[in-house]
Amino acid sequence: MALLKDRVAIITGAGGGIGKGVARAFAREGAAVVIAEIDEASGRQVEQELKDLGARARFVRTDVTNKASIEAAVAETVEHFGSLDILVNNAFIPTPNVLLEDKTDEMLELTLTSALWATWWAMRAAMPHMRDRCWGRIVNFYSIDTETGAWLHADYNTAKSGIVGLTRSAAAEWGRFNVTVNAIAPTAMGATFFKLAAENPGFAERSAAARPLGRCGEPEEDIGPAVVFLASEMSRFITGETLHVDGGLHLPGYNSRPAHVPVREY
Repeated sequence: MALLKDRVAIITGAGGGIGKGVARAFAREGAAVVIAEIDEASGRQVEQELKDLGARARFVRTDVTNKASIEAAVAETVEHFGSLDILVNNAFIPTPNVLLEDKTDEMLELTLTSALWATWWAMRAAMPHMRDRCWGRIVNFYSIDTETGAWLHADYNTAKSGIVGLTRSAAAEWGRFNVTVNAIAPTAMGATFFKLAAENPGFAERSAAARPLGRCGEPEEDIGPAVVFLASEMSRFITGETLHVDGGLHLPGYNSRPAHVPVREY
């Protein structure tokens, strides 16, 4: 039986990468999927792909830096499909990879808005619909970068730390509505991975070798099923949890110091 049959899900940033992989996994499990994506071309392409899989799907242009846009996406989902059961907060806008001392206030503001504030807005917009049905699943996206203090990602690490606090707080408070709230920390071959691989010869091979499983993740085949699990009845007694879906990379961790940065500068 399809694990998400008759469920309605919103996935932010589902126009590509991990978000697209999760959307395809949801479609295969019977969910109606809203592709909440700012890029219309990629959003409509994924919409058609999901329909080709036999799923109900709808692209809704969504700017996650805008509260009204997120709230409108939730409203359109409920209007079109009649309900909202699952929210996956995947989208964020990356900033330039520069040292902490070179990060600007504007970079931090953009990252906090597109990752932390967007998750906050989407959760609060979705919760009343889940509360009224006495059932809901929220899956937020965390990152191993925060745990390793990944170089050049200070603003991203800061925002993702907030995601964990928000996830745990919502899990504690919204359990009374039968709404579970969990986070995953995925690594997979999405857009960022392929960009790094193109810019750094040998990156893909080194990335695979760093993981106990010896390979890099596939968005649909490796990350998608984990999110399906957290969005389904199989995880009905799990909330406030952070799940690493990274081929074991969190066990050894990794050193992200850029080669050009000296160990000491004093």
